[in-house]
Order: sequence, then C-alpha cells, then structure tokens
Amino acid sequence: RLSAGSWYLFVQGLLAFWFPLTSIASFWSQFQDGLAAAERVFSLIDAQPKVVQRESKRLARLQGQVEFREVDFSYDSGQPVLERFCLLIRPREKVAFVGHTGAGKSSLVRLVARLYEFQGGQLLIDGEDIRNFDLAWYHRQVGLVPQVPYLFSGTVRENIRYAVPDATDEEVEAAARAVAGGDWLQDLPQGLDTDVGERGSRLSLGQRQLVALARVLLQDPAILLLDEATASVDPFTEAQIQEGLELALRERTAIIVAHRLSTVRRADRIIVLEHGRIIEEGTHEELLLRGGHYAQLYNTYFRHQSLDYIEHARELGLQGG
Repeated sequence: RLSAGSWYLFVQGLLAFWFPLTSIASFWSQFQDGLAAAERVFSLIDAQPKVVQRESKRLARLQGQVEFREVDFSYDSGQPVLERFCLLIRPREKVAFVGHTGAGKSSLVRLVARLYEFQGGQLLIDGEDIRNFDLAWYHRQVGLVPQVPYLFSGTVRENIRYAVPDATDEEVEAAARAVAGGDWLQDLPQGLDTDVGERGSRLSLGQRQLVALARVLLQDPAILLLDEATASVDPFTEAQIQEGLELALRERTAIIVAHRLSTVRRADRIIVLEHGRIIEEGTHEELLLRGGHYAQLYNTYFRHQSLDYIEHARELGLQGG
C-alpha cells in the first residue's frame, strides 16, 4: 500500500526529473539555429578565396592607369559578362560608364576593386598585372563609394577613421568638413560622435553616402570607384555629394557608374556599354551630336534632369495655367 508521503515524494521526484527535459525541449529551436549558424561560419572559414594574388608587390603610390586587355569575366560558367574586353584609362582620367541594366558597368568596377577574379586576359594597373600586387596594399590604393554604403556599428568618427586607423581626430574632422563644407554634420545629433547604429540604420541613405565619401577622402586613394553613388538620394543630398565629389575627383583616376546627368557630364570620357561591349565613347556633347545609343539613353534617363528641360517644362506649366 502507498502512503500519501510516498506518493508526494514520487511526484516531486518525477517533476525534478522532467524539468531538465522540458528545458532542453524549449531551447531546441535555438540550438538548431546555433548549429546552422556555426555550420555557415565554419564553411566560410574553410572556403578557399577565388581572388588569388601571384606575388606581393608594393609601390610607393599608384599613378592610376587602368588597362583591360581582352578580359573575360563571368559570374556563372556559360553566362559571360565580358568577352575579350579592351579599354585603356589614363592616369587621373575621369571615365563614366553608362548603359542599360546588365551591360557590365558594375562588373568593371568590381574587377578593378579586386572583388572578383576574371577568367581570361589581363587587367593592368600602371602596366603591372593586378594579380601581382599585395592585396591589402592594393585595396588601400583604391577607394570605393557604392550605391548603398556599408557602415559599421559605432560613431561617424569611427566609420570615417576605418579607412586610416591611425588617423588623428583632426584629420578625420578635416575629411568630414571637406564634404559639402561640413554642413551635413549640423544635422547629426552629436556631430562626429553620433552613433550610426548597426549598418548605419540611424542615418539616412544620403548621410551614409556622405560618411562613405569622407572615408574615401581620408584614405586619399589613387583610384576612385563610384558605383551609382548618387542614384538613390534626394536632390539636396545629391548636391552635397557632388560638392564632395569635385574634391574627391581631383588628381586621381576615377571610374564612375552613374545614372545622374550631373555626374556623367563631369567625366572626361563617357563609355557606353551594351552586353559587355563598348559601342560608343566620347564626351557628352560629342555623343549627343552622333545621335546614337547615348543620345537615346540621354532622352530616356538624363534629359529630364537638365536645366533646359526643367525650365522648358516650367514654361509649359505656366502657359497651361
């Protein structure tokens, strides 16, 4: 016969035994998430880099000449982006690439930034194969301002200093104030000490672009890559960025992918791409006079951004009113 005390001890013992099991079950989904995350982390650690340098050459400073010699490139086998592509960009020349989506504009920028490995041909920097440079040193010679810049959790000051970790506060502030005269800093609650949040979530896209541009100015690269840096900002912020770009483009080679007329017209040469091929090149005025593919792009994307078009539309609006 079972007494009440024995029954009570049995139930308490059963609860003591069952509690760890229920705890494990409640954490099982988190445990599975942790295993999946660990698997991705270790697979990333074990992954072999596709971008491989043959040598580790370093120079005092790059002059900025970029030459594509019959370069073949594709993201997936069987789907070429560039085939036997040839182009010479002279030192301190400003070259803008335009074309429809998928023409290969951003791919060219990524190849020069050494983010992807090309499959054939040569990419020469100052006459030297890009694969012969020390990769860390080369990345310090190249400045990249993408369409959506990446900011790290921390302050604006820390994100600008990321380009040059040993830069002083005075150098960081000088780079920040060089962009649009530093007016954009007045919109930040704590100025350079404003916390940007994870991936810059506490800043607008335009402010993130200005931080990225200040970072490039502090870096002082020989080659500047602009991948649609003003494509997703409002006109006022674009004007601020353009002021900073005028300073950033001085005395350095610039490769520009742009959808804004104000950026394209500043280029020394405009390259029109279609399916990875150069179909036209020249200045803005020369290409418009030819009436070719660039003229069609201008009428489709750029013409409504020109002052003449805006003033004409305003006159029509006044006449209609």
